[in-house]
Amino acid sequence: MPGSTLPPFPNDVRTHPLSIIDYELIKAGDVEEVNRLWEAATTIGFWYLKNHGADQEVSEMFDMGAETMALPFEELMAFEQGDNGRSFGYKKAGANAIDAAGTLDSVEFINVSKDDALAYPQVIHRTYPSTVNARMENTIAPFARKGLEVTYVVLNIFNDKLGLPKGTLESLHDMEEHSGSETRCIRNPPVQIKEAAKIPAIGAHTDFGSLSFLHNRLGGLQVLPPGHEEWSYIRPIPGHAVCNIGDALSLFSGGILQSNIHRVVAPPGVQAEYERWSLVFFPRPGNSKVLRALVESGHIIAEAVKKRPDKNFETGSTAAEWFARRIKNQRINNRLGPETWATSRGTEHTPTVV
Repeated sequence: MPGSTLPPFPNDVRTHPLSIIDYELIKAGDVEEVNRLWEAATTIGFWYLKNHGADQEVSEMFDMGAETMALPFEELMAFEQGDNGRSFGYKKAGANAIDAAGTLDSVEFINVSKDDALAYPQVIHRTYPSTVNARMENTIAPFARKGLEVTYVVLNIFNDKLGLPKGTLESLHDMEEHSGSETRCIRNPPVQIKEAAKIPAIGAHTDFGSLSFLHNRLGGLQVLPPGHEEWSYIRPIPGHAVCNIGDALSLFSGGILQSNIHRVVAPPGVQAEYERWSLVFFPRPGNSKVLRALVESGHIIAEAVKKRPDKNFETGSTAAEWFARRIKNQRINNRLGPETWATSRGTEHTPTVV
């Protein structure tokens, strides 16, 4: 269960250090802290966030996840996300591929659309299990609002650093436009056999949207930092979120903001014997927004694109199309072969390490 006593993260595994950013300081415009955030976002693309003020919302979201995963499987499957590229709803374990060979994932999760949560009881995209509905207004919507608050603070900092006209990035994430923004509560079962610990629960990927606001209580998240050849764990720190840049912000910024590759594996050491729960808010651009470098809006981005002739920053894809393509082509029922997995990929390179 999400709230049970858990063993500490072991000290004998390889970890990658991340900057700890104080949300209250960046919200207040502290120059030194803002510069530290910018350095993290433009190098590895990951950082810890403390003093985010969401601890209560996070605890209640984990409770919602536990209540939902305790429902009968048949009841959950009535709300399964399906194979047409829609993310919202329940995803059963084994529904997605984690690599080009078609290896199955081991996680189940419940995704709730930000639009549905904030409009409830009005239905924007779809309906949800009873346990979700019971907590939509007092648990899920407050968590989504907190995630949006963090998102807009960070977006406006990046906006200024990129030399964009005021409000440019915020307008690409207009609250009034429907989007793929969602909350996700994830359950990964304990490792039953030693060999299973070597198989990723979620394969190597970059995130689909703009930012990720992640909360977890056990290890399992690994990153492959630029220039590195070995995966490293990110050590969970109580009360600290892990934030990272997604594909959309990397594209908008002409690659200045780093959407870095990561994966989820079994927790290290004795932690592997426990259920791993994690919780994320994924903010994404408005559905109609085209994912491309904002070269006309800022000379900093235009110069960055000129220096990277090898990279394509003109996707020709809207945020909705980008998201649906990635979701649809990792679904195992849509797999035709390794090419299906390749079609599901984002801005990431393909790691050669295991």
